[in-house]
Formats: sequence, C-alpha cells, structure tokens
Amino acid sequence: MIQGFEYRRVPVDGATSLNVAVGGSGDPIVLLHGFPQTHLMWRHVAADLAADRTVICPDLRGYGDSDKPAAGAETYSKRTMARDIVEVARRLGFERFALAGHDRGALVAFRAGLDHPGAVTGLAVLDTLPTLDMWSVLRGADAAVAFHLYLMAQPPGLPERMIAACADEFFGYFLDTWTKDPAAIPPEVRAAYLRAGREAVPSIAADYRASAGVDLELDRADRAAGNHLKMPVTVVQQDWGAVLGFDAESLWRSWAPDLDHRTTTAGHFMAEEAPAQVAEVLRALPV
Repeated sequence: MIQGFEYRRVPVDGATSLNVAVGGSGDPIVLLHGFPQTHLMWRHVAADLAADRTVICPDLRGYGDSDKPAAGAETYSKRTMARDIVEVARRLGFERFALAGHDRGALVAFRAGLDHPGAVTGLAVLDTLPTLDMWSVLRGADAAVAFHLYLMAQPPGLPERMIAACADEFFGYFLDTWTKDPAAIPPEVRAAYLRAGREAVPSIAADYRASAGVDLELDRADRAAGNHLKMPVTVVQQDWGAVLGFDAESLWRSWAPDLDHRTTTAGHFMAEEAPAQVAEVLRALPV
C-alpha cells in the first residue's frame, strides 16, 4: 500500500470496480501504472505530489486488485479503460483532472486525452509511443526487444498457457531487464508485482491483444480524421529512437501540437528510478 493513502473500490460500470488509492488534497491528478506493475509503481511520486495535489492511483482493470472481467470484443480496449478512469475521477468528485500514464497506463491516458478532451487538463506520457506508431517502428531483428507484444497478440489460448507456466520468470524478466537500478524495485515490491502478474495472466494478455486489434483500429481512425490531443502534453522517455532508428519527438508531435518532449537517463521504470524528476514534471501539468 502507499503509506498515508486511503483505499477505495470504485465502480466504473455495472460489473467492474477498480482498486483506487487516494491521498493528499488540492487539484486532482490521476496516475496510471504500466506493465508488469500495479499502482504501487507510483509510491514515491504519489507521496511527493500529495503535498499539494489530490492524487488518484487506480489499478487498471485487469491488473492488481481491480476486477478482471472476462475478455470481450472491447473489454480491454483502451477506449473502455479510459472510460473507467474518467468515471473514477467523476465518482471521486472531479470532472477535470491532470493525467499521467506510464507504459500501458500511458496508452490509456493517450486514449482518454483523445476521447475526453474536456476532462483532461494536461497529459504526461512516460516511456511509450501511441499504438499506431509503436507497431510502425518495430521491424526486423530490432523488434525482438518487444517480443512480448507479438506473443500476446496471438489468439487466446496459447499465450496464456505459456505465460502461466512460468509467470514469475516471465514478469520478472521485464522487471530485471528494463531497469537500470535494481534497487529501485525492492524485494517486497517485486514480490507484489509478481503476485499480481500471476493472478492476472488472462486479463494482461487481453490488454495486449487489444493493442494489436481494436486499439490499433481506433488510432488509425483518429489519424485518418486528423484528430489530435488538444491539451498540453509532456512526454518523457528513454532515447529508443537512437537504437530503433526513429524520431520519437516527431511521432509524438503529430498527435500533440502542444508538446514538451524530453528524454531521461533513467531506465523504463523511471517513476521508481527517478521519482523526484518525474514528480517535478507532473507537478508542472496544467490543472
């Protein structure tokens, strides 16, 4: 648990509730976690921001202690998951809020910004690309770094069985290889992430499968219609472009005209490796 935060179960539709940690007071900011983590990835940043913000940290549907409904056509689409977040904020008394997401949570935040521009005052995205661009830049042997995207894009059945057979090794692989500072994820937090992963294999696979299907189609439709993010957007990411051969800032600017793009020397789990830097970025989001 995040020390000093209150935990609530917040219903987002007739059958699904999210586990949500809430702390602090003031203008609201919602923080969305990534893979293979839970809301606990924000523990340092959330405590910092709670000094002058109301900080809302949900487990995404299908992750952590939130409900894990059986997958349907759009159960784990980022449109559905974004709608969850807007509903959580509304039920907590906030019609407008700043929003930050890391990894998978960043894709949910991106979709929330496109679908609910009146609700999101400012958007921060940590270490990802929009789904459409992600698939476009992964090619050849360099795409091996994202093997899990291709594994979980396969039809239901085999990916779930393969991952469940070695869940701790599978999720632990990413915790080990995506961080530059192993001490940033202490043993008790690592254990919590592995437990959460073991309990959520089908829903995590469904989340990733959506990104090769319905989420990709949503992005294509927005690109064709010329839709873009209307709020100020800050992107912080590792310099993958130098490795994979693309200009990340240009890709993001095509979606976000009001863009502040930054790179970091921290690893993928920057909210745990460089929490002061991340908190500073998030505190500057418009409220």
